[in-house]
Amino acid sequence: MIKITNTLTGKKEIFKPLSPNQVKLYVCGITPYDQAHVGHGRVAVVFDLLYRLFSFLNFEVLYCRNFTDIDDKLLKRAADEFSDQLQYGQIADRYIKMYKSEVEKLNCLKPNFEPRVTENINEIIHFIEGLVDTGYAYVIDNDVYFSIKAFSNYGVLAKHNLDDLRAGSRIEVSGKKQDPLDFVLWKGSDEGMFWKSPWGYGRPGWHIECSVLANKYLGKQIDIHGGGMDLIFPHHENEIAQSESFNKKRFVNYWVHNAFVRVDKEKMSKSQGNFFTLSQVFENFDPMILRFYILSHHYKSPLDFSFEGLEKIQKSYKKLCHTFVGVQCGNDLKKEDLTRYEIGRKILEFLCDDLNSTGAIGVIFENLGEIKKDKNLLCVVKKFIQNVLGLTLAPIKKQEIDITDDMQKLIDRRDAARKAKDWAKADEIRDKLQEMGVDIQDEKIK
Repeated sequence: MIKITNTLTGKKEIFKPLSPNQVKLYVCGITPYDQAHVGHGRVAVVFDLLYRLFSFLNFEVLYCRNFTDIDDKLLKRAADEFSDQLQYGQIADRYIKMYKSEVEKLNCLKPNFEPRVTENINEIIHFIEGLVDTGYAYVIDNDVYFSIKAFSNYGVLAKHNLDDLRAGSRIEVSGKKQDPLDFVLWKGSDEGMFWKSPWGYGRPGWHIECSVLANKYLGKQIDIHGGGMDLIFPHHENEIAQSESFNKKRFVNYWVHNAFVRVDKEKMSKSQGNFFTLSQVFENFDPMILRFYILSHHYKSPLDFSFEGLEKIQKSYKKLCHTFVGVQCGNDLKKEDLTRYEIGRKILEFLCDDLNSTGAIGVIFENLGEIKKDKNLLCVVKKFIQNVLGLTLAPIKKQEIDITDDMQKLIDRRDAARKAKDWAKADEIRDKLQEMGVDIQDEKIK
């Protein structure tokens, strides 16, 4: 039994699939106009864990994660870099390739479907036509807008009052709209620009794409829709309005959102300029350290990111890796293999209780001594860590660093302290060296 917090109801609920033993999972992907940052990494890892857990529990998981490869930000980046916004495809190709490489380093499994918006324009146009024909959308010039007044349930996900939203300063103002909350489905452009549609040339709005792609690859109704909590409004709210207006059915049963990654208590974002890219982190830390760092925080809690935090968690991860060094196991692991042990049942219970990876990892560390006593349990726990938590447990490679004069002086002082059996002084100097990135491996004093 899996329990999961549903943003729609605000409650932790028992998961009940639409179809027996099958889960349809859609997660909003990146807009590939720049390098992915740690916040994007958290989304990838959280939903990879969910994907792995359902698969471990013998569900057939259909997992779709999209790429928004046509967007204002892409056009601007292309104009800045190539002096031609129509080169946006080169920008998208570059950062999609980079993103795929980085999430692979984080040991995230590849989704079943990774559609790009630009490969599904005909389906998007058809979907918009359906909304226009049924009165949920209207055309002005060669733009198409969704009519909020036509959808009575608008605001159900974000728990927003429409009058408050209309008064909000963040709502985009357009003289064309019938209502300030109406949002664009199709952005008209000059003749010959982008794609031809019944309303003239143009391109899709941001929100319509995920409704269409979920509908195409997973069907009219899906079990779980995920993403960062910043997407709750307006993106996911607008998806509900579009999809339920088009299909006349409930769109998603469980909305799942991970909390922000923060730096100095502020949300990490490119607009704030306070972000760290995945490639920056990987220059200094093994990707498994970042994955372990993410899993050591409950997905519903803010993650206060710092390199100091990575340094601390690295020690714990190295301890975990060391525990399983030389333990030879096969790759296959069944639920029954784990749950025949009390420790295994506790680990799984935590993870099934709203994806509590923090609790599951805590059980493992609290019982390392007991786990090491039983070779079969040691093997089972290792496979669980690798197959479900997605941690490779490969030894962390030592970083090659240049020893400076100051470092060498400390090393010499520490050697002298150890020879004098001044262990307190030796430990103090060792800690200073570790802060400088020097990992000391001692030989036994004769």
